[in-house]
Amino acid sequence: MPGMHSKPSFLVGLIGSGIAASRTPPMHEAAADAAGIRYLYKKIDLTELKLGAEALPDLLTAAKRMGFDGLNITHPCKQAILPLLDELSPDAEALGAVNTVVIRNGRMTGHNTDWFGFAENFRRNMQGAPLGRVVQFGAGGAGAAVAFALLKLGVQELTIIDVDLAKAQSVVDGLSSRFVKGRIKVGQDVVTVAAAADGIVNATPIGMDKYPGTPLPTALLRRDLWVAEIVYFPLETALLRAARALGCRTVDGGGMAIFQGTEAFRLFTGISPDPDVFVATFASLGG
Repeated sequence: MPGMHSKPSFLVGLIGSGIAASRTPPMHEAAADAAGIRYLYKKIDLTELKLGAEALPDLLTAAKRMGFDGLNITHPCKQAILPLLDELSPDAEALGAVNTVVIRNGRMTGHNTDWFGFAENFRRNMQGAPLGRVVQFGAGGAGAAVAFALLKLGVQELTIIDVDLAKAQSVVDGLSSRFVKGRIKVGQDVVTVAAAADGIVNATPIGMDKYPGTPLPTALLRRDLWVAEIVYFPLETALLRAARALGCRTVDGGGMAIFQGTEAFRLFTGISPDPDVFVATFASLGG
């Protein structure tokens, strides 16, 4: 057919462990179809390949040689990849983690769209939510991105709680230099900080099918708190169920996964995708 090959085409991939059920490839491919571009999204599953993060240098070299335009990066490679890249965006540098790599003219630039995913989801679904005092549970890789997003959204006082105090301190130290002093701190007394909070964010894996439970006792929830979640498998976690039963405003973790994807797509292609296509595709893949 004439003109078939004049469409821009892109080859991208996802590197990580246990990514067989990832919704990212179908979301990207559906958005590309809607935008009228050719787009092939390959899963490079370290579990299936029986490899660990130590294989990253080889995989990146192969991706470059095979003409990949970009890569998404997930667990356990988001930090291991840092020294292997030619350049980091300011956001990736601030967070010390990369989830998106753009490959241009043989150069690899690392970006972090996780924080954007959380912020965009919050902006769309929590308009007018009070941002005075917020308590975040979890200080892992996702936790750093979520904390960065919350401070960018305008949270005045962010308290980070993690069972590993050193991890919480490391997120606080990493972000303190970039925001007004005193806006982010480590917390330990859950009861006290929850009582004074406007909102609660779960950035831990607690609530996933394999880590059942809630990050804080549900007795500490109250109707005037808002609750945000990053877990999206299942979409309704025990925390969200308890919060909704009380009448709290809530936002689930699906949007973070969707909007980190829309921003990665834009970085890969230079085209802003239709977010509704991402939303619809995500929903069609089950809750």
